[in-house]
Amino acid sequence: MGLKCKFRLLACVLLCQLVTACTISYRFNGASINYDLVSTISIDNFPIQSAYVYPPLGITFNEKLLDIYTQQTRLNLVDTGGDMDISGEIIEYSQRNKAVQADGLASMVTLTVRVNVRFVNNTNHAEDFEQQFSASADYDSTRQLVDVQDELIDEIVDDLVDQIFNATVARW
Repeated sequence: MGLKCKFRLLACVLLCQLVTACTISYRFNGASINYDLVSTISIDNFPIQSAYVYPPLGITFNEKLLDIYTQQTRLNLVDTGGDMDISGEIIEYSQRNKAVQADGLASMVTLTVRVNVRFVNNTNHAEDFEQQFSASADYDSTRQLVDVQDELIDEIVDDLVDQIFNATVARW
């Protein structure tokens, strides 16, 4: 084996050792968590505090928020006092006309959900924040909200949960 080949082999071995020695876990879902410092997360239920209340929204949002952290990280879920803590409330559930037809009637309606999130990283308070996240979905005004509500809620909540996940553990 030539000197050049030995050098390449040594470089590959060192690179492999360096990669496996890293304490920060990078995953394809975008999460970058230092599991040596952070091992637990507590997520409070987000109550609905909007003027209009659609009860399945709260259930869907809270379940999907828990699911993304338990399925896409190695963090252990605890009731209170986690290394990371997420709390907040659903502060808006509203619909508004988006597009108007020639006859002056709405042709599209937008359903919007907005949540206020408080994130505390008890291992690095420089990452703490309070922020509002919003997501919307449109539907044809010839349909009733009650007919499309559940489908739109799934779409909107998926978007909100992704935004929160990215802001807390992916830091995009």
